[in-house]
Amino acid sequence: MNQINILAIIPARRGSKGIKDKNIYEFNSKPLMFWTFQAAQKSKFLDKVIFSSDSEKYISIAKKNGIDAPFLRPDSISADMTSSAEVVIHAIDWVEKNLKLIPTYILYLQPTSPLRTSKDIDNSIILAKKNNADSVISVNP
Repeated sequence: MNQINILAIIPARRGSKGIKDKNIYEFNSKPLMFWTFQAAQKSKFLDKVIFSSDSEKYISIAKKNGIDAPFLRPDSISADMTSSAEVVIHAIDWVEKNLKLIPTYILYLQPTSPLRTSKDIDNSIILAKKNNADSVISVNP
């Protein structure tokens, strides 16, 4: 196994209770998830970014935007009640088994935060490392 420092996981499932296909709904003339792809790609510190989805269509969009989407997430962990932890564990297991990589830090970048920038990502990483923190979460009132 090889150690990598920072793995970012971008999750997006096709189902949505509120807005149908919200993750590809256009926001400022681009699919909503595009803005998270762009922020992750511009980050100075991410070693690996992967996209986790149960939708071939979403995976195709991710790949067209230069994001690694190496697997189709199983339906069993793509339901309304699926926890973020289940999605993260599935992605980490896949990365360890198939890429032989073990991340030190994991970022979970939800595409429903299109105003998050690469600077926000980098600042959270700096904050975590500076404080030897186990986790960092961003919130906004």
